[in-house]
Amino acid sequence: MGQRRRRGPLPAFLDERILELIFTFLDLADLRSCALVCRPWCHCLRDGGSEVWRLLCLRTLAPEALNSNLLKAATSHKAKLRAYYNSWNPNDCSRNVYIKSNGFTLHRNPVAQSTDACRGKLGYRRGRHAWEVMWEGPLGTVAVVGITTKDASLQCPGYVALLGSNQHSWGWNLVENHLLHNGEVRGNYPTLHNSKSYQVGETIRVILDCENKTLSFERGYEFLGIAFKGLPNKKFYPSVSAVYGNTEVSMVYIGPPMDG
Repeated sequence: MGQRRRRGPLPAFLDERILELIFTFLDLADLRSCALVCRPWCHCLRDGGSEVWRLLCLRTLAPEALNSNLLKAATSHKAKLRAYYNSWNPNDCSRNVYIKSNGFTLHRNPVAQSTDACRGKLGYRRGRHAWEVMWEGPLGTVAVVGITTKDASLQCPGYVALLGSNQHSWGWNLVENHLLHNGEVRGNYPTLHNSKSYQVGETIRVILDCENKTLSFERGYEFLGIAFKGLPNKKFYPSVSAVYGNTEVSMVYIGPPMDG
């Protein structure tokens, strides 16, 4: 028998059209590895709107998410995939919460005398990150959006501001416009004069700056100011806590915030 030829990596000088065709058969982990091989391969995968990312989007995301306006802030196929991998974690939420089939919306079941929370799939300790949150049902008596560490509880009895009730969470109560941390009200928010209360369906952008240790919010693309300063050097997860039965909250990660 002849000696079997040794298989090596694909040559870096392949035509970009051939590279793109080959890459369409790979999963995300393999694509990440390919992007590290050489500059031509990295350049081929840099285009977030390419056929590679479009087909991976179709294989990964639910059609109801792709065909809705939910991902309008994610302007490329690559950005949509990134948002999915940073969305709500079905394995890190209260037992009274489940993630809908679109992958981006949590649903709180109608359970009496319970406050329920959910965290995102990924936490952030470095860099600057932004994600959009939209309440798609009644707020109830308490509705809080913010961040937690892994040590924060995701369920408690009664109707309370769970997010912000301990040293492991920081939140903005949309109902009373209070900032909450360690079980204390840290002030009114936003501090802008004549600021309107949050209306169901409005988009809130959460901005976590792990370099400057701050947490801020925008509403309708209006910057509302820094909410929390001096955050500890810990890994933070996008989080919300809710009390109203059948309310739904969507979250879409959009990456580093745009300043200006």
